[in-house]
Amino acid sequence: MILLQLYLAFVKMGFFSIGGGYVMLSLIEKEIINVRGWLTSAEFVDVLAISEMTPGPIAINSATFIGYRVAGVLGSAAATIGVITPSLLLVLLAATLLKRFYQNTWVQAVFSGLRPAVIGLIAGAAIFITRTTLINVPSVIIALGAFILLIFTRLHPILVLTLSALAGISYQYIF
Repeated sequence: MILLQLYLAFVKMGFFSIGGGYVMLSLIEKEIINVRGWLTSAEFVDVLAISEMTPGPIAINSATFIGYRVAGVLGSAAATIGVITPSLLLVLLAATLLKRFYQNTWVQAVFSGLRPAVIGLIAGAAIFITRTTLINVPSVIIALGAFILLIFTRLHPILVLTLSALAGISYQYIF
């Protein structure tokens, strides 16, 4: 039964995460933490960190890790298949319909409404992650340092992640 619940939960999230994996973060938070109680906020943030560091889309990586955490290897498969099912169906449908109707004023109106909503969903996910992650002064300093390095230098994000990890280790073992 848990495998079907995982599959259906991620199918639902997949259908309503227009805009990509970061948009899905708000949906995952609501469904996985608040509604189903499968993970705590701290566990979810850890899943996000791992999902960010591993190759592949964050939505699929998150589904895979969450499914594994909830029901092992089969749960991982159920959640992953669930999250890609809507994308597969929608891309097939969109490929056939959008080509014909993209210039239609109704279609353009839908997209003009969806674009700002996507920004709102991403901002909501960013606020959730911020509240859960920035729990002490060192975490705020590391976050600000990473932000400054990414915005004002040409350092590669992998290097910034590595430096942030080293800062976390240094804080943990030095202080």
